[in-house]
Amino acid sequence: MADDDRTTARALLRRQGRTYADEAGIDLADRPGPLYQLLVLTTLLSTRIRAGVALHAARELFAAGYRTPATMAAATWQERVDALGRGHYRRYDERTASELGQGADLCLDRWHGDLRRLHRAADGDRTALRRMLTEFPGIGPTGADIFLREAQTVWPDLRPYADRRTLAGARHLGLPTSAARLADLVGGADFGRFASALVRVALDPDSARKVTAAAP
Repeated sequence: MADDDRTTARALLRRQGRTYADEAGIDLADRPGPLYQLLVLTTLLSTRIRAGVALHAARELFAAGYRTPATMAAATWQERVDALGRGHYRRYDERTASELGQGADLCLDRWHGDLRRLHRAADGDRTALRRMLTEFPGIGPTGADIFLREAQTVWPDLRPYADRRTLAGARHLGLPTSAARLADLVGGADFGRFASALVRVALDPDSARKVTAAAP
């Protein structure tokens, strides 16, 4: 069955092997700007709103120039609300605009605008890293999982990071439901993309059938 699982994993990567950061237009790298943009995207994805809307809203915020904690903090609350509105992020726009401003201030004040400092402060302790992420307004345990699931593409010490939704997607496809066993199916550098693809299966279980059918 291991060969069948690898075939399914390859088919999934072909069909849906993009991270959410990719979709939001973030050229993710271990640099302050992209890591902060991932934090913004995480904040947007942490509300009860469709992922597609959160991605659209993130692109609107970045298009408005709010790609660093300094530019986000300098924007007015109304400017952030307006950018979210252009992304059709309407139900939570006012609250999220406040959280983005507060989060930018925290990033600047505590981490000097550089989330690599947060990573170093955790010193390899995932629990500490998750706790520090949840100190940002709007980011709870699920949001911390989103950030770390995406960040593992540029923070190799996190791999393999598989959160609850990643494992739910694996279950829909009949794949192993442990991070270590899933990591055996793909190369380490591809695990972040694989995890995001599994989340999409969890959010749309019908896609599992299409992935299975696409496997040669």
